[in-house]
Amino acid sequence: MTNFTLNLESIELTDEQFFQLCQNNRDLKFERNSNGDLVIMSPTGGETGRSNFEIAVDLGIWNRQTKLGVAFDSSTGFKLPNGADRSPDAAWITLERWDSLTSEQRRKFIPLCPDFVIELRSASDSLKKIQEKMQEYIDNGVRLGWLINPIDKSVEIYRQNQDVHILESPTTLSGEDVLPGFILNLQEIWSN
Repeated sequence: MTNFTLNLESIELTDEQFFQLCQNNRDLKFERNSNGDLVIMSPTGGETGRSNFEIAVDLGIWNRQTKLGVAFDSSTGFKLPNGADRSPDAAWITLERWDSLTSEQRRKFIPLCPDFVIELRSASDSLKKIQEKMQEYIDNGVRLGWLINPIDKSVEIYRQNQDVHILESPTTLSGEDVLPGFILNLQEIWSN
């Protein structure tokens, strides 16, 4: 399971064309970097898929209970301010920001950067590339991001105007003031 990046220097896809490309090829996962290059990702394997599901369930339950925002799974596209189209493994935005979107904006790739993102590293992911993606999220307005790395049981925490904080084998993560009261239990992730 490898990711491929296609340089589309001579072909410029409009946002609508990129959206249609994704809709017409639902068996593939596409992202587009800020240079307009297509990143084609294969489906995840069983361990990563299971872990992504556990993360989404925990975030979804917390969000249902608090009603503070809207949570998204890994198939949701976000159009970042720098022009990139990204799909974090899990994301969340405040209810106020969601309510400010038109129904058309809600149906397509969401034209804003999430408040919170999670990326879960799979065995095929380059750590450097996923770290660059996390920094891109922060540079575009993410307030809190977690890069969960089951390979070495570590978590990199990204926050605005702060250095990356690395935790070794944490059992839980706190949503801090961005997701008040949210605690992600990592025991399910580490046990895969």
